[in-house]
Order: sequence, then C-alpha cells, then structure tokens
Amino acid sequence: MHNATAQLLQVSLLIVGALFPIVIGPDNIPIFLALTSDLSKESRAVLARKIAIYGFALLMISVLIGTHILAFFGVSLPVVQVGGGLVVVAAGWKLLNQADDGGKASGTQAKPPAASYLSRRAFYPLTMPLTVGPGSISIAIAVGASQPHTSEPRWIMLLAAFLGCAAIAITIYLTYRFAEPIGRLLGDTAMAVVIRLSAFILVCIGVQIVWNGISALVRTIPVHLH
Repeated sequence: MHNATAQLLQVSLLIVGALFPIVIGPDNIPIFLALTSDLSKESRAVLARKIAIYGFALLMISVLIGTHILAFFGVSLPVVQVGGGLVVVAAGWKLLNQADDGGKASGTQAKPPAASYLSRRAFYPLTMPLTVGPGSISIAIAVGASQPHTSEPRWIMLLAAFLGCAAIAITIYLTYRFAEPIGRLLGDTAMAVVIRLSAFILVCIGVQIVWNGISALVRTIPVHLH
C-alpha cells in the first residue's frame, strides 16, 4: 500500500510538473482579457469555469488515451505539433493585429450572451489552442505513454491523472477568474504593451511548435546515401 501511494504521488507530481509551465504561462491573463474585452465580469467568470472544465477534460483524455486516439486515426505526434502550431500562430497573429479600441466595452452589454455562445467561445480559442494547446497536449500524451501500465495497478494511473489534471484545472480557473483585477492593477497602458508582447510571444511559440514537429518528421525520412 505504501508503494502504491508513493507511485500515485510520483505520477501526480510528474503530470503537474510537466504541464504547469506550459499551461499556466505569463501571457494567459493579458490574452484572455484582450479576447474577452467585450464581455462583462459575470460572463468572464463563466468563461473561467468553462475553460477550466474543458482544459481538465482535454488533459485527462490526452494523458490516458491520447496515444490510442492518434493510433486510431493514423496521426503521429509530430503531425499534431505541426497542425496545432499553425493554429497557435494564426491565433497569435490575429491578436497581434487586433485594434486597440476593443478594451472599453466590458461590462456594458445590454443583455448577457447565451450559454451556448459562451461554451463555444470558451472552447475555441480560449481553451484550445490558447490554454491547452498542441504543446500541452503533446506533453500530456508523452507523459501518459511513458508510464508502464503493466507493472502497476491501473487505478494508480487513473487517480494520478485525475489529481494532476485537477490541480492544473483549478489553477486555470483561478488565473482567469481574477484576471480582471490583475489587469486593473497593471493599468491600460501597461496592459496594452503586455498584450502586444504576449501576442508576439504566442506567434513565436507557435513557430517553435511547428519547427519541433517538422524536425521530428524530417528525422523519420530514411537517408539514402547512394
């Protein structure tokens, strides 16, 4: 029992340690505020909860059965990186070229948006690819694939994945739930600068993800010397 508890703690910490720096980036708050500048504080709170739920589901699926899903569709992990990286680049480029006059409409809506609209917006682009993007999914799949499923009880991996992904989801919720007070603390000018820098960094991250995928694909090409 002691060995199982130690294994559970080890795998849970591995999942949190591998995913936390990728999912909870310093650019999350300004990008979230920029993309939700037309929504009220209440709608942002709903989005924060939905993003955390969607992020938890995506990470759990990636850790537990991500390799099986890719194998079923005949898709390799580098291809996921290339495709997902292009989506990240597109999202970052759109945000980089966004007008500066969109941040004053928050809280002035005549009526709150429909729940279906918030759900769609929460999933794309706020959850996928901006929060749980191709980098996070690739790492989650790799972590799940690296665990030996034969030498340990299956419940350990299931519970460890639940605990690790739940910890990440709670952090996602808190980050977005209190994004607006943090934004007010920084001020409009500082937020405008941070949003532009974050958008540029997002484009660079997308290019890096694409490059990692292309490099991995190139290494699979057989080299013919003759």
